[in-house]
Parts: sequence; C-alpha cells; structure tokens
Amino acid sequence: MSRTVPSKHALNITDRPLARNKLDIPTVSLSAYAYLFSELISYAMDRAASITELEERLDRVGYDVGCRILELLSYRERATRRKPEILDILKHIHSSAWPYMFGKTADDLQQANAADDEYMISDNDLLLGRFISIPKSYSSFVPGSLVAGIVRGMLDSAGFPARVSAHFVEQPSSSKPTTTILIKFDESVMQRQAALDAAKRG
Repeated sequence: MSRTVPSKHALNITDRPLARNKLDIPTVSLSAYAYLFSELISYAMDRAASITELEERLDRVGYDVGCRILELLSYRERATRRKPEILDILKHIHSSAWPYMFGKTADDLQQANAADDEYMISDNDLLLGRFISIPKSYSSFVPGSLVAGIVRGMLDSAGFPARVSAHFVEQPSSSKPTTTILIKFDESVMQRQAALDAAKRG
C-alpha cells in the first residue's frame, strides 16, 4: 500500500524546508504587508510623544520579531550550534534572514572605516518604507527602525549584544535614500572576537 507524502504546504511552518531559490520563498500579499506595517506605525505614532519615542517603540516590536525569526531559522536549518565569529552571524542576517523577510539579500554588508566594532547592512529599497508616506513634521523619521530592532533581537539571541540603529543615507545616483542599519557591538563581543583571532594565530 503506497503512502502519501504530505506536500510542503501541508507541513507545520517550522518543519518546512528553507527555500533554495528566490522563487520558492513563501510570500504574502504585498498590499497586506504594506497595510500591516502602516497600521503598526499609526498605532505607535498615536502613542508616541516624539519621533525618538516612535522609533523606540518600533525598535521594541522589531526586537521580539528578531528573536523569533532567529529561533525559527535555526530550527529549520537544524543548526544546534552557531559559529562565534562576528562575520558569520552578520552573513547569516544578510544572506539568510534578509531574503526570508524581504525576498532578497541586503544590498551591502561592510565594516565601518573608523571603528572596528561597527558594521553596516544597507538596503537600497527597503520594503518597509516603500508604501508609506511620511508627514513633513516627521521628516527625520526612519521606518527602518523596526528592522533595526529585528537585527538587534537576532544578534542578542545569538549571543552578540549590540546597539543597532537605522539611518537614511542619501545616494547621488538615486532619488531615494538607502536605509543603513548601523551595528555597534558590545565590548564583550569584541573581546571574544579578539580571543578567537589570537587562537587562530596560535
């Protein structure tokens, strides 16, 4: 008697295999995605007394999301251990988590020139900011604050505590600014990295 194998859509979400190419990445309606995010911003805006407080509220929401995304991806990848190197966790966020959240990898990952403990993940067209209009009185508001919170949650859950913030960076070749997520690692992370580097050198 033959046994029917359940399709990937019938599996529990945590048991579905990670997508191997862009076409396999599960998606939701873009209009639903944009509506949910705009309602989240409206909810936070009604309860915030300033732009700073609004961004902090979005960051806190993102932090909880980031913790859960790392847990989900680790479970689906069957990753019982993750490498303790800074670049490994950053590459995981850039190349695995970003496509899972936004359907593509981030456009850039680089280390800051002026500080060894600072790294930047950049997205030239961040999905979260594509369909919202920002009032002139909120011109300094960065919708990517939610993503900064997500990244902070993922890093913290993986044992890489850091201060994470979102910024707009103007690009001469584009009419739209790039969203840059600035990551400044805790001193404990840098000390661990230095010990790992010293161990490699013997």
